Amino acid sequence: MGLLKTAIIGAAVYGAIKYVTKKDINGKSLVDDLKENAPKWADEAKRMKDDFIAERRIYDEPTY
Repeated sequence: MGLLKTAIIGAAVYGAIKYVTKKDINGKSLVDDLKENAPKWADEAKRMKDDFIAERRIYDEPTY
């Protein structure tokens, strides 16, 4: 049973790697798109975090 399970998991991992590295018509894979867009997504996430923190500061300030 262990050998069969290992073979099935190995085949699934192999298929997933083949899928994400497969080139499309433009010659780019999902991994290439991820590498290209990751810096933009990180900057946007940092901006959203800063906006959230700034918004929380407004509500955390004591009102007299």
